[in-house]
Amino acid sequence: MVLEALTELFAQGHYTPTSRQIADKAGLSLRSLVRYFDDFDDLIRSAIGRIEERALELVEVPVGPDHPTDGKIDAVVATRVRLFEAMAPAARAGRVAAHRQPIVADEIGRTRSYLRRQLAQLFAPELERSGANLLPAIDVLLSFESFDLLRSAQRLSRPATVAALTTALQTLLHPDT
Repeated sequence: MVLEALTELFAQGHYTPTSRQIADKAGLSLRSLVRYFDDFDDLIRSAIGRIEERALELVEVPVGPDHPTDGKIDAVVATRVRLFEAMAPAARAGRVAAHRQPIVADEIGRTRSYLRRQLAQLFAPELERSGANLLPAIDVLLSFESFDLLRSAQRLSRPATVAALTTALQTLLHPDT
């Protein structure tokens, strides 16, 4: 009940809600709220962790390194957009909390490393053929931060975001076309 209330506040754009806001949303007293968690940071970490657990089901790309490049591009962009849409509230809240919660910062780092390794494996043939160090650019392009800039700051629709990411990846991985 408390975690659902907090994730709903995250979804509404309240990334640093007060204990009072959380208690009100959950229909609890402040005293009841603190009974469930060690401290406020524990509550935030728990809510972020719950959203990330649900999003993990969306992380696997349904193609492998042996697929055609354009098929891999389409699959990884679709997978990342679904993943980032599902975890956006927690990702934003986590980035706000990371400076004061090393556990959250570490989890963000682990997630970034996993997603980078996924790209390195998926695009290994293309990266090897290119002779250039494209992985850092691909990693940044397919990061939550890039997705969030496209969707929130630039206000691109989902299809426009997919098209922008797909075109950029095609440009990086097919430089001669």
